[in-house]
Amino acid sequence: MKIINNLAEHYVKLSLKIGQHSNYYVDAYYGPKEWQPNGDITPLSDLKAKAQSLVELAISLKPIDIGDQQLRLDFLLLHLKSSVAYINHLLGINFSFNEECQALYDAQPPTYDEQHFDQILLQLNALVPGKGQLNQRLLDYRKDFIIPVDKLDSVFKAAITEARQRTLQYIDIPSNENFNVELVNEQVWSAYNWYKGDSYSLIQLNTDFPIYIERVIDLAAHEGYPGHHIFNAQMEKHLVNAKGWMEYSIYNLFSPTSLLAEGSANYGIEVAFPWAERITFERDVLFPLADIEPEKSELYYQIQTVLHQLSYVDNMVAQRYIDGEIDESQAIQLLMKYALSSEERSKQRLAFYQHNRAYVITYNYGQDLVKDYLATLVKDDSKGELWRVFPELLAQPLSASMMRISR
Repeated sequence: MKIINNLAEHYVKLSLKIGQHSNYYVDAYYGPKEWQPNGDITPLSDLKAKAQSLVELAISLKPIDIGDQQLRLDFLLLHLKSSVAYINHLLGINFSFNEECQALYDAQPPTYDEQHFDQILLQLNALVPGKGQLNQRLLDYRKDFIIPVDKLDSVFKAAITEARQRTLQYIDIPSNENFNVELVNEQVWSAYNWYKGDSYSLIQLNTDFPIYIERVIDLAAHEGYPGHHIFNAQMEKHLVNAKGWMEYSIYNLFSPTSLLAEGSANYGIEVAFPWAERITFERDVLFPLADIEPEKSELYYQIQTVLHQLSYVDNMVAQRYIDGEIDESQAIQLLMKYALSSEERSKQRLAFYQHNRAYVITYNYGQDLVKDYLATLVKDDSKGELWRVFPELLAQPLSASMMRISR
């Protein structure tokens, strides 16, 4: 136990030093202040040597047959290996998209090509009204579902309140948990949760582009309840505070934890709002708050159901762009055709790839992996049974390979 605690401390300190070379690497830290760097920046070559020595130490400790220490060590080893890979990235060593998925996120996502997505576009073409290019027709259709700026605050608060109420029925949340919401702009993401520790989050919503009504539940559940806010609070409560596992006091964005963080946040939307219940709440509560006519909801939900099948377009375009198979212009054209986004939003998405590269897999593949893994644990299809196993995964995180092996 003591030697793993020591390894965990070295991992945290290493991560904080890597963060000095990459502003977005450390997404959250609420460990001891004295562990933070004193201002001096350690060269990447020295950090790489340190990381490799920690990997070797972790390997030498296996196996450990003491309670849950083996699982802890396995998870820590994967993160140390990921740290080495990220340092190599900062040193200018090129990874292919698939190599990066494995090295940083412990993941091997499925691949889909245009032929797969063309079949989905045919379904949408039959649903979306109007004539001309499907992309423009969908944009024109969705104009009626944009939340007016002066209604955004009340609509989002209603969604957060409902998501929180549903989550509190099944997950014991610290009484002091809280968050604030800020409206920001000029970001490559649509929303972000900055976890600050002590069960507090800052949730930022990017207002560069109009926010459609269907995004509100997504954002409320993904960023808040039972998504990132709850995931981080659960780790802090069960692993850092209760067990003293300090490696969980830091969350490195480009690491295996992100596949579970984003995957559970995306699947958490479905857990909190099963599709039929979501339709009812949005139609009866959010539509009126946003001054959107509920009578328009039937076709809207038919289209949304099909649109969700296009999530892996992100991976296809990001892979080709990162691997140098297409340039910026071609990537934007692919996004406009297959993600059905405007040129401006496609440019924003491309900026996300440029900034975060293979991170895109954490949303779609992460969601599918979490959903499939939890399905193997539930004894029946009741809502309560799913809520039983979902927080258990948040309180004892697993990586992609661990969830695959467990299956």
